Amino acid sequence: MAFRLIPREEKFYTDFQALATELKHGARLLEEMLEPDRPVWNKADEIKEVEHKCDFLTHDIIQRLNRTFVTPLDREDIHALARSLDDVMDAIDASATLVRLYRLESVRFGARELARIISACTEQILLGLTALEKSKGLAGPAIEINRLENEADRIHQQAVTKLFDDERDPIVVMKWKEALDFLEDASDRCEDVANVLEGVMVKHG
Repeated sequence: MAFRLIPREEKFYTDFQALATELKHGARLLEEMLEPDRPVWNKADEIKEVEHKCDFLTHDIIQRLNRTFVTPLDREDIHALARSLDDVMDAIDASATLVRLYRLESVRFGARELARIISACTEQILLGLTALEKSKGLAGPAIEINRLENEADRIHQQAVTKLFDDERDPIVVMKWKEALDFLEDASDRCEDVANVLEGVMVKHG
């Protein structure tokens, strides 16, 4: 057994899992916002609170990275993972903010479906980060996130096509097109996390 004069700082795993738990919470709130026929605008405030928590956790991870000598993963991977997780929450928050900002009054096809996919992605992210600590089982969540992101692309395309076919008010078209784009972007940010996890898996597999 190798002897280590300076122990590795293992709290990064706990921090990542805490961050992923908040992402899952934020994604669930986005689902709740878009579940009824009329969006629940005040959910944007709850989502903003989660976004602030994620900012704090991300800052804490980066600060710990700066003062830790021996890390359980490569420094650039810890930094990339923290940033990519925070980007997911930022995208969820941006989507919710836009729905309220534009005062969207009815949930169109695609929005609810994309929110469910984002939520499913965050569940896989939490599974992936739990697997990261055990150094096994990373492939499954990463593959599933990629599959879900492909599904989000498909639904986004269908939703935009339906929006242009069905809606005659150009202002409504503009608002909903942007909202759908923001939701699809959130699924892209989840895929970014999967890509970082896959990179770690290659290095440490």
